[in-house]
Amino acid sequence: MAKKFSPAKKIPDSPLNKGISNLMYHNRIFSEMYNRAYLEVRKVESNILGKDSAAIVQSNGIILLNKDFKLNASEWEYIIAHCVLHLAFGHFDKNKIPSPCNKKIWNMACDIYIAKFLSDVKIGTQPFDSVEIFNAPKNDEVQIYNFLMEQGKNLGDYHFGTAAKYQEDMKIVGKENLYSSRANEYEKVFAEALAHSVSETVGEAGGHYLKAAGKNSDSEKAAEWFINHYPLLGGLAAGFKIIENQTYCWHNEIKVAAVDVTKAEIYVNPAAKLDFEELKFVLAHEFLHAGLQHHERRQGRDAYIWNVACDFVINSWLNEMQVGKMPQDILYDEELKNMSAEEIYDKIIGDLKKYAKLQTLRGWGKGDIISEPPKTFSNKPQTSLDDFYKSALQNGLEYHMENKRGLVPAGLIEEIRALAMPPIPWDVELGKWFDIYFLPLQKQRTYARPSRRQGSTPDIPRPRYVPAEISDYSRTFGVVIDTSGSMNAKLIGYALGAIASYSASKDVPCARVIFCDAKAYDAGYLSPEDIAGRVEVQGRGGTKLQPAVDLLLNAKDFPKDAPILIITDGWIERDLTVRRDHAYLIPRGHHLPFVTRSKIFYFSE
Repeated sequence: MAKKFSPAKKIPDSPLNKGISNLMYHNRIFSEMYNRAYLEVRKVESNILGKDSAAIVQSNGIILLNKDFKLNASEWEYIIAHCVLHLAFGHFDKNKIPSPCNKKIWNMACDIYIAKFLSDVKIGTQPFDSVEIFNAPKNDEVQIYNFLMEQGKNLGDYHFGTAAKYQEDMKIVGKENLYSSRANEYEKVFAEALAHSVSETVGEAGGHYLKAAGKNSDSEKAAEWFINHYPLLGGLAAGFKIIENQTYCWHNEIKVAAVDVTKAEIYVNPAAKLDFEELKFVLAHEFLHAGLQHHERRQGRDAYIWNVACDFVINSWLNEMQVGKMPQDILYDEELKNMSAEEIYDKIIGDLKKYAKLQTLRGWGKGDIISEPPKTFSNKPQTSLDDFYKSALQNGLEYHMENKRGLVPAGLIEEIRALAMPPIPWDVELGKWFDIYFLPLQKQRTYARPSRRQGSTPDIPRPRYVPAEISDYSRTFGVVIDTSGSMNAKLIGYALGAIASYSASKDVPCARVIFCDAKAYDAGYLSPEDIAGRVEVQGRGGTKLQPAVDLLLNAKDFPKDAPILIITDGWIERDLTVRRDHAYLIPRGHHLPFVTRSKIFYFSE
């Protein structure tokens, strides 16, 4: 079972974080070391290492970094690489350490060897003394160690390691003779990563950059499993190309997997080392992103937070359907079960301090949904990828249900079936909202003015049908308009135009209008067609709407059962209280800073 998601504080942007990212996520060799070799990087207080020590590395694979040490990102990259290479070169391995051994001189010999290596491969910036001051043989660590022991040179004034001067940056943890097993693992992974990096570089030079995973790869076998055994996602699986390319994943910061919806490609990082059941889960996750149109349903929301919200929903469904096995550290929370992506998004965006460090299958800070401008799936016929995804998922659901091939959560069924229905335009939805509150007026008969048919039968009095008489304020609604500078006056015009047309069609003679910017201004009752002409955007920033709402609710001539429409861009207070039936009109791409059960219309041109 996957670890339950637990919120954590967001790591601030700093030279130390950039140094870690540059080395561990962007460098081919060190990225694979980080993913496969039990490395753990910890940031600690200066009092643990000493204020003059930047970092030390332990024989158990834990690297301690002094977060109070002042270095730039390139220097931190060098420091971390130095520590990793102590493990990769087997400097803790009992089979490599000279016997007998002066630990301090051995540490210094290893530091000199690594410093020369990093200087040759141009990784990071050496923050201390240059290695060129020392002209001893540098073929390997043992030669340097023997030279130092024979010459007896005092190199205490030179600084080659990552700890303070005169201190060792290699620390043995546990029994001194029990560190060969993991040291060998570090060496093995480093050698494989180095060989793979050379192979990928040669492949790029030859133009062989992206290739589909081989038929015998676990990723392709997992995709074929869906085609042969799981009809719900089998159609989607048939339309995707699975690519296992470590170089591409390095360049695009894909830690585990990602989906490019417009290219119909799923990228799987082989360095993640997923087993077959985990691959099934990951591929199903990416299939559902595409099939449920998550890239289209974002509608202006923050791309990363929306991706995270969709991940919570998908992972909950896949866990319930028991498709494959959840990888470790995946986004999953029982408390968010049975919530829609939109609801989860509103929950997260309303409390970013609590939901800060969220990691998708692509990694931290990156969404695993990659989407570009729409392209066609094939030339004959001209079927868009989005249409293909929807059709494949809908047909798969029907076949899955007819043949009783397994549980499908009710929420997933609803979303798949909803894809077949075209979206309702916002102005039509607004019209339906008016229908709830303003039923058509019944015509009444009157003898005050004769019917035109009276002339043909002068002896028979005939009534005339006229609309029912209504009082000025009995059939009305309130409009609170945010006129701050962040609002788009043109879009407000579109929204007010729709309000005016529907008000006229529903025989609503006037609306009570409140303008709000730095303060609330009561414009009184206006006919719908006059509202737009009275709007003037003042040019200030965000505003508070609570005074405007209170002014409207406390007005003695405003009916107690009249609904309220609030037009805003969402840059308002986080605790707006409206104790009345109400709805929000928000420009598409904007969102409220709180969760509400009231209707929200996202209007556009």
